[in-house]
Amino acid sequence: MATRGRATICTSADGLTLIIKFYCTYPYVTSSNCSIGGACTGLGLPPKYIGDIYGVVKAYTTRVGDGVFPTELKNEIGEHLQTRGREWGVTTGRKRRCGWLDLVLLKYTNMINGFTALCLTKLDTLDELTEIKVATTYKRNGVDLPNFPASVDTMHDIEVEYVTFPGWRGRSTSECRTFNSLPHNARLYIQFIEQYLGVPVKWIGVGKDRMAMIRVF
Repeated sequence: MATRGRATICTSADGLTLIIKFYCTYPYVTSSNCSIGGACTGLGLPPKYIGDIYGVVKAYTTRVGDGVFPTELKNEIGEHLQTRGREWGVTTGRKRRCGWLDLVLLKYTNMINGFTALCLTKLDTLDELTEIKVATTYKRNGVDLPNFPASVDTMHDIEVEYVTFPGWRGRSTSECRTFNSLPHNARLYIQFIEQYLGVPVKWIGVGKDRMAMIRVF
Protein backbone atom coordinates (compact mmCIF):
# COMPACT_ATOMS: atom_id res chain seq x y z
CA MET A 1 0.00 0.00 0.00
CA ALA A 2 2.84 2.37 0.82
CA THR A 3 4.40 1.92 -2.63
CA ARG A 4 1.02 2.68 -4.19
CA GLY A 5 0.85 6.03 -2.45
CA ARG A 6 -1.92 5.03 -0.07
CA ALA A 7 -2.02 6.34 3.49
CA THR A 8 -1.82 3.75 6.27
CA ILE A 9 -2.41 4.45 9.97
CA CYS A 10 -0.42 2.35 12.44
CA THR A 11 -1.15 2.43 16.17
CA SER A 12 0.61 1.03 19.23
CA ALA A 13 -1.37 -0.56 22.06
CA ASP A 14 1.15 0.22 24.83
CA GLY A 15 3.10 3.22 26.08
CA LEU A 16 6.79 3.66 25.31
CA THR A 17 8.06 2.84 28.82
CA LEU A 18 6.66 -0.68 28.46
CA ILE A 19 9.12 -1.45 25.68
CA ILE A 20 11.74 -4.02 26.69
CA LYS A 21 14.46 -2.20 24.74
CA PHE A 22 14.67 0.68 27.24
CA TYR A 23 15.16 -0.41 30.82
CA CYS A 24 13.62 2.48 32.75
CA THR A 25 10.76 0.33 34.09
CA TYR A 26 12.13 -3.21 33.58
CA PRO A 27 10.94 -5.86 34.51
CA TYR A 28 7.47 -4.28 34.26
CA VAL A 29 7.52 -4.24 30.47
CA THR A 30 6.03 -5.99 27.47
CA SER A 31 7.83 -8.08 24.85
CA SER A 32 7.02 -5.90 21.86
CA ASN A 33 8.41 -2.68 20.41
CA CYS A 34 6.08 0.16 21.43
CA SER A 35 8.08 2.93 19.74
CA ILE A 36 7.69 4.30 16.23
CA GLY A 37 10.36 1.78 15.25
CA GLY A 38 7.81 -0.94 15.94
CA ALA A 39 5.88 0.16 12.85
CA CYS A 40 8.93 -0.72 10.77
CA THR A 41 9.92 -3.96 12.50
CA GLY A 42 6.36 -5.18 13.02
CA LEU A 43 5.07 -4.46 9.53
CA GLY A 44 8.23 -4.78 7.50
CA LEU A 45 7.84 -1.13 6.56
CA PRO A 46 10.93 0.78 5.39
CA PRO A 47 11.60 3.93 7.48
CA LYS A 48 11.41 6.11 4.35
CA TYR A 49 7.65 5.50 4.25
CA ILE A 50 7.07 6.89 7.73
CA GLY A 51 5.25 10.21 7.47
CA ASP A 52 3.72 12.17 10.33
CA ILE A 53 4.09 10.78 13.85
CA TYR A 54 1.32 11.66 16.30
CA GLY A 55 1.70 11.07 20.00
CA VAL A 56 -1.59 10.15 21.69
CA VAL A 57 -1.50 11.09 25.37
CA LYS A 58 -4.10 11.55 28.08
CA ALA A 59 -4.36 14.87 29.92
CA TYR A 60 -3.15 12.92 32.98
CA THR A 61 -1.08 9.75 33.37
CA THR A 62 -2.22 6.15 33.88
CA ARG A 63 -0.53 2.80 34.34
CA VAL A 64 -1.87 -0.74 34.51
CA GLY A 65 -0.37 -3.21 36.96
CA ASP A 66 2.90 -2.96 38.86
CA GLY A 67 5.85 -0.73 38.09
CA VAL A 68 7.30 2.66 38.98
CA PHE A 69 4.83 5.54 38.71
CA PRO A 70 6.41 8.82 39.93
CA THR A 71 3.27 11.00 39.65
CA GLU A 72 0.76 8.46 40.97
CA LEU A 73 -2.03 9.89 43.13
CA LYS A 74 -2.90 7.49 45.93
CA ASN A 75 -5.69 9.72 47.22
CA GLU A 76 -9.17 10.97 46.42
CA ILE A 77 -7.94 12.84 43.34
CA GLY A 78 -6.52 9.63 41.90
CA GLU A 79 -9.81 7.89 42.64
CA HIS A 80 -11.69 10.77 41.00
CA LEU A 81 -9.62 10.47 37.81
CA GLN A 82 -10.12 6.71 37.84
CA THR A 83 -13.89 7.00 38.20
CA ARG A 84 -14.54 9.98 35.94
CA GLY A 85 -12.12 8.73 33.30
CA ARG A 86 -13.52 5.18 33.52
CA GLU A 87 -9.99 3.90 33.98
CA TRP A 88 -10.38 0.14 34.02
CA GLY A 89 -9.78 -2.52 31.42
CA VAL A 90 -12.72 -3.31 29.17
CA THR A 91 -11.91 -7.03 29.09
CA THR A 92 -10.33 -7.68 32.49
CA GLY A 93 -11.95 -4.91 34.52
CA ARG A 94 -8.56 -4.23 36.11
CA LYS A 95 -8.33 -0.69 37.46
CA ARG A 96 -5.68 1.65 36.09
CA ARG A 97 -3.51 3.65 38.45
CA CYS A 98 -3.86 7.39 37.87
CA GLY A 99 -1.62 10.40 38.42
CA TRP A 100 -0.69 13.86 37.22
CA LEU A 101 0.61 14.37 33.69
CA ASP A 102 4.33 13.58 33.62
CA LEU A 103 6.03 15.92 31.17
CA VAL A 104 9.47 14.52 31.98
CA LEU A 105 8.28 11.13 30.77
CA LEU A 106 6.47 12.65 27.80
CA LYS A 107 9.59 14.57 26.77
CA TYR A 108 11.49 11.28 26.81
CA THR A 109 8.90 9.58 24.61
CA ASN A 110 9.12 12.50 22.20
CA MET A 111 12.91 12.14 22.10
CA ILE A 112 12.54 8.49 21.07
CA ASN A 113 9.61 8.89 18.67
CA GLY A 114 9.97 12.42 17.26
CA PHE A 115 6.34 13.52 17.35
CA THR A 116 4.96 15.74 14.60
CA ALA A 117 2.10 16.74 16.89
CA LEU A 118 0.09 15.49 19.85
CA CYS A 119 -3.46 14.29 20.34
CA LEU A 120 -4.34 15.19 23.93
CA THR A 121 -7.25 13.05 25.10
CA LYS A 122 -9.62 13.05 28.08
CA LEU A 123 -9.27 16.73 28.91
CA ASP A 124 -12.85 16.64 30.20
CA THR A 125 -11.78 14.25 32.97
CA LEU A 126 -10.06 17.22 34.64
CA ASP A 127 -13.16 19.45 34.54
CA GLU A 128 -14.09 19.10 38.22
CA LEU A 129 -10.64 19.72 39.72
CA THR A 130 -9.86 23.01 41.47
CA GLU A 131 -6.15 22.74 40.66
CA ILE A 132 -4.10 20.62 38.30
CA LYS A 133 -0.42 19.72 38.47
CA VAL A 134 2.10 18.65 35.86
CA ALA A 135 5.48 17.08 36.58
CA THR A 136 8.32 19.13 35.11
CA THR A 137 11.50 17.96 36.88
CA TYR A 138 12.94 14.79 38.39
CA LYS A 139 15.40 15.18 41.27
CA ARG A 140 17.68 12.69 43.00
CA ASN A 141 19.42 13.58 46.25
CA GLY A 142 18.30 17.16 45.73
CA VAL A 143 19.91 17.44 42.29
CA ASP A 144 18.00 17.88 39.02
CA LEU A 145 18.35 14.90 36.69
CA PRO A 146 19.39 16.16 33.24
CA ASN A 147 17.94 13.13 31.46
CA PHE A 148 15.21 10.56 31.95
CA PRO A 149 16.48 7.79 34.31
CA ALA A 150 17.95 4.78 32.52
CA SER A 151 17.24 2.26 35.29
CA VAL A 152 14.34 1.30 37.51
CA ASP A 153 16.60 1.65 40.57
CA THR A 154 17.05 5.34 39.85
CA MET A 155 13.32 5.73 39.23
CA HIS A 156 12.61 4.45 42.75
CA ASP A 157 14.73 7.21 44.29
CA ILE A 158 13.50 10.28 42.42
CA GLU A 159 11.60 13.26 43.75
CA VAL A 160 9.17 15.05 41.46
CA GLU A 161 8.74 18.80 41.06
CA TYR A 162 5.42 20.11 39.79
CA VAL A 163 3.95 23.23 38.26
CA THR A 164 0.44 23.88 39.58
CA PHE A 165 -2.34 25.35 37.44
CA PRO A 166 -5.76 26.60 38.53
CA GLY A 167 -8.51 24.31 37.29
CA TRP A 168 -11.65 25.31 35.41
CA ARG A 169 -14.19 23.76 37.74
CA GLY A 170 -17.72 24.79 36.79
CA ARG A 171 -16.78 25.17 33.11
CA SER A 172 -17.36 21.95 31.18
CA THR A 173 -15.16 21.22 28.18
CA SER A 174 -17.35 18.41 26.82
CA GLU A 175 -19.35 20.63 24.46
CA CYS A 176 -16.36 22.63 23.19
CA ARG A 177 -15.45 22.13 19.55
CA THR A 178 -12.89 24.90 19.02
CA PHE A 179 -9.74 25.76 20.96
CA ASN A 180 -10.93 29.27 21.77
CA SER A 181 -14.20 27.95 23.23
CA LEU A 182 -12.29 26.06 25.93
CA PRO A 183 -12.10 27.63 29.40
CA HIS A 184 -9.18 30.05 29.75
CA ASN A 185 -7.37 27.89 32.30
CA ALA A 186 -7.72 24.82 30.08
CA ARG A 187 -6.07 26.72 27.23
CA LEU A 188 -3.22 27.76 29.52
CA TYR A 189 -2.75 24.12 30.55
CA ILE A 190 -2.51 22.96 26.95
CA GLN A 191 -0.21 25.81 25.92
CA PHE A 192 2.18 24.97 28.75
CA ILE A 193 2.38 21.36 27.53
CA GLU A 194 3.18 22.59 24.02
CA GLN A 195 5.85 25.01 25.22
CA TYR A 196 7.53 22.48 27.51
CA LEU A 197 7.74 19.80 24.83
CA GLY A 198 8.17 22.00 21.77
CA VAL A 199 5.42 19.96 20.10
CA PRO A 200 2.02 21.36 19.03
CA VAL A 201 -1.27 19.83 20.17
CA LYS A 202 -3.31 19.15 17.03
CA TRP A 203 -6.31 17.39 18.53
CA ILE A 204 -7.98 17.63 21.94
CA GLY A 205 -10.38 14.94 23.15
CA VAL A 206 -13.19 16.24 25.36
CA GLY A 207 -15.45 13.21 25.76
CA LYS A 208 -16.13 9.62 24.81
CA ASP A 209 -18.34 10.48 21.84
CA ARG A 210 -16.72 10.06 18.44
CA MET A 211 -17.28 13.72 17.63
CA ALA A 212 -16.12 15.03 21.02
CA MET A 213 -12.87 16.23 19.52
CA ILE A 214 -11.32 19.62 18.85
CA ARG A 215 -9.05 20.00 15.84
CA VAL A 216 -6.72 22.89 16.57
CA PHE A 217 -5.07 23.11 13.13
